[in-house]
Amino acid sequence: MKIIISAGGTGGHIYPALAIVNKIKASEPNSEILYIGTHNRMEKDLVPQRGLPYEALEIYGFSKKDLLLDFKNIFLINKAKKKCLELIKEFKPDVVLGIGGYVTYPVIWAAHKLGVKTFIHEQNSIPGKTNLALQSKADLIGVSFKETISKFNKARGEVFFSGNPCGENALSLKPIDKTTLGFSPNKKLIVIVAGSLGSSSVNEKMQTFLTKAAEEPYEILYITGKALYDEFIAQKTFASNIKVVPYLDNLPALLKSADLVVTRAGASTMSEILSLALPAIFIPSPYVANNHQYYNALEIKNNGGGELIEEKDLTAEALLSKINSVINDSQKYEQMKQNLHKMSINNSSELIYNKLKDLIK
Repeated sequence: MKIIISAGGTGGHIYPALAIVNKIKASEPNSEILYIGTHNRMEKDLVPQRGLPYEALEIYGFSKKDLLLDFKNIFLINKAKKKCLELIKEFKPDVVLGIGGYVTYPVIWAAHKLGVKTFIHEQNSIPGKTNLALQSKADLIGVSFKETISKFNKARGEVFFSGNPCGENALSLKPIDKTTLGFSPNKKLIVIVAGSLGSSSVNEKMQTFLTKAAEEPYEILYITGKALYDEFIAQKTFASNIKVVPYLDNLPALLKSADLVVTRAGASTMSEILSLALPAIFIPSPYVANNHQYYNALEIKNNGGGELIEEKDLTAEALLSKINSVINDSQKYEQMKQNLHKMSINNSSELIYNKLKDLIK
């Protein structure tokens, strides 16, 4: 199989793309793959490090504030379209994949223009603007949540429930033994994290929460974010059931040993929670496009797999109450796990690969 794949901007787009690439390469070792990304976002380093041929496009998201940049971007998008037409004509792919981010627009547009089969994937419950704009140009659309299918009401091809390929990566990891981090083997562990960078607004509320949780029978790992750690722990001591760290490499491996996670609701995090069937309390970031983290969390809450606290409603008392309502009610806890199992797809990459094979027959 010869494929061009494009995804950019954040790990929430890039890691699902790489998971699909890994599945294709494992199934067809002689496959040829070309990755198209931006010239200045994380994929420009991440992808070449994995030995994949890489082509960069200079393109930006529309700001609505910097009109000069937006006008420049219109010119750059047209330039990117021409470059993609040339790349596709030269590479001659069987199929072109767009796995999220504004960089995928000129790639899928050019493929559609040339009559090459196209696939796009949506990781969030609420589709992004780029994918909505591309739905009429995609032959196949995969979604991470069943309810998202109805959001693509102008799709020209099949829209199917694929799940998110990132979840499979979490399942394949060897669990981190929590005792190696100093936790008890006999006590429940709750992991609290507000994204890889942390959140100053959430950290403010957590100072009071950790004080109130000092007498609880379970243990807590609180991850502050690297840049926020020193300020958070300055001149403070924490109870013996609480550990505070700036960052944890390979967090999904520890989640396999955790009993509950309190977290944001980004696409990759959601896929890991679903695959691991790990009950969660979500504090969605209100600072993301289309408020999509709220709708991601709401999807799981409405299906009985998690609880939701909006950041504006976050208090130490509210969080402690939610945690105790889950962790101390074994019947509710087990039902949440079962509901998460029902929502998850743990062979997402394989489903997508098989659909692509059918598409290019």
